[in-house]
Amino acid sequence: MQGITNSALRSLFADWVRPDVVFTEFVRVRPGANPVSRADEREMASRSAEPLVAQLIGSDPMGLAAGALVAQRAGVAHLNLNLGCPSRRHVARSAGGALLRSASQLPELLRRLREAFDGSLSVKVRAGYDDPRQIFDLLPMFEAASVDFVVLHPRTVVQAFSGRADHEITAAAVRRTSLPVIANGDITTASEGQRVLQLTGAAGLMLGRGALADPVLFERLRGQAAAIPDASEQALVLRGLLERLLPRYQTLFRGDAQVLAKLREPLAFVTSPALQPAVARLRRAKSLTALGEVLTAIGAPPDDWRERGLG
Repeated sequence: MQGITNSALRSLFADWVRPDVVFTEFVRVRPGANPVSRADEREMASRSAEPLVAQLIGSDPMGLAAGALVAQRAGVAHLNLNLGCPSRRHVARSAGGALLRSASQLPELLRRLREAFDGSLSVKVRAGYDDPRQIFDLLPMFEAASVDFVVLHPRTVVQAFSGRADHEITAAAVRRTSLPVIANGDITTASEGQRVLQLTGAAGLMLGRGALADPVLFERLRGQAAAIPDASEQALVLRGLLERLLPRYQTLFRGDAQVLAKLREPLAFVTSPALQPAVARLRRAKSLTALGEVLTAIGAPPDDWRERGLG
């Protein structure tokens, strides 16, 4: 998730709740001799949150191939091409979800990436640009390009995040391809995740906003934490997230004001009504000291949570 899933947050999730893989923020690929910025190259070279998938976004075939080589030199073993981002910035540059407007160029882009990169290659894709059934025409392209797996968010680019993700589309895509399909979109609870897996036959789940709202969702899906957290547990998870992020953000970012601003960002994804009073107090905190006082007031984790590393 752009602007959120930086190396510090990824390393926290990898250490705390152990996703199978974590994705970088967008690695923007430009045409020319220097396709990837130094900042993005550093992000790809981060070994603190293995296994890491580097997520490229761009539209120039030669630039993407050059970016893939940069990723490979940085030690990246897993590469993903974003074909789904609906943001106006990327759509205006004919990247991300905008590539689905002219899908005839995709075979060339994927061929270049496949030839340039030795590791696994995947795509993260919307169901279509404005037609949710476009995915059924895209799947043969992905198979022909020897893509290793597909992450499918079953909304259109035009929909952005409105409405609901239609996992009937995901189920139909699973039936129509031999490629592993990872389901993404509106998976915010363990019961919803299990429902999507059962409905679709997907090979796995990608969690984004749901994981920021409840990092322990990974453990809930594995049956290693309560499927439905009560208000007390929700508060402890929120406290655990921010307390663990604080030292990492103090290393990654400069100055208390920037650290405080970055710590507030995950709060936008916390939708539980039980947490809204605490979220409001955290947003009003004017200093790291004040934020720490609010966290302390939330409560301390019980011993069994400490032993399991969840609190």
